[in-house]
Amino acid sequence: MRSEATIPERAMVSTTVVELDDVSKTYRRGSEEVHALRSVSLSLGPAEIVILLGPSGSGKSTLLNLVVGWEQPDQGEVRWLADGLGGPVLDRPWSDIAILPQTLGLFEELSIRENVELPLRLRPALAAGRGDATERIDGFLSLLGLDHLAARLPAEVSIGEQQRAALARAFVVSPRLLLADEPTGHQDEGWAKVVFKALRVVARTGTACLIATHNREAMAIADRVLSIRDGAVEESEPGGHRRTEA
Repeated sequence: MRSEATIPERAMVSTTVVELDDVSKTYRRGSEEVHALRSVSLSLGPAEIVILLGPSGSGKSTLLNLVVGWEQPDQGEVRWLADGLGGPVLDRPWSDIAILPQTLGLFEELSIRENVELPLRLRPALAAGRGDATERIDGFLSLLGLDHLAARLPAEVSIGEQQRAALARAFVVSPRLLLADEPTGHQDEGWAKVVFKALRVVARTGTACLIATHNREAMAIADRVLSIRDGAVEESEPGGHRRTEA
C-alpha cells in the first residue's frame, strides 16, 4: 500500500488564490484571427480542485499560460489574491506556484529522486517548517509509484513515469497554486487514478489546483467542473461536483 506524503496544512488567509476577470486572448494565424479565450471570468480558492475539460485546441493551455503569466491577455486581468494581496501572478515567489506543463522538463543528468528534490535544493528555506524533506520526497515518490525507480535517470523510465516524477517535483514545494496541463496524458487508467488521488492529497493541504484535461475521470475529484470550447468557459455541472475522499 502506498503511503501518503506528509504535508503540512497551510492557514487559509484568503478565500481566493487567483482570479481571472473578463479575460480574452486572440492570436493571428496569417490573415485569420483565432479567439483562444473569450471573456473568461473565474476564481480558484484554497484547497479547491477545478477541472477544466475540453478537447485539444479548445483554449485550455492558453488559459493556464495566462494564469501563470507566461502570456498576457488582450483584455481583462489576472490577479493574485492569496494572503489578501493583489497584483500579477508573476510578482509572486516561484515557490508559490507549481506547474506541470505537457513538456515535462526533467533534467536528464539527474535521477528521478534528484529531479523531485531539486526545488528544495535550489531554495532550502522551502523545507523549513514543512516537515522532514527526505520524508516528504519519499512520501511523494511512494504515493506516485516511483519509489523503486528513484535512482534511475529519466531516460531509463517510461514517459508515464517521467510525468509522475514531474508531478512529484511540483508537489514537493507545497505550492499555493498548482497548474497541471493534461497530468494523465501519459497514464493508463490505473495510473491515472493514482495521479488523481495524489492531487486530492495535495489539495487537502490548502493548494488550489487548476487541472486542464480531456480525461472525464477527473470529474471524480473535482470541486467544480468547467467546460471550455472555442475559448468560452462555462460551468459543466450546475452547483459543482464535490469530490469524494479516498
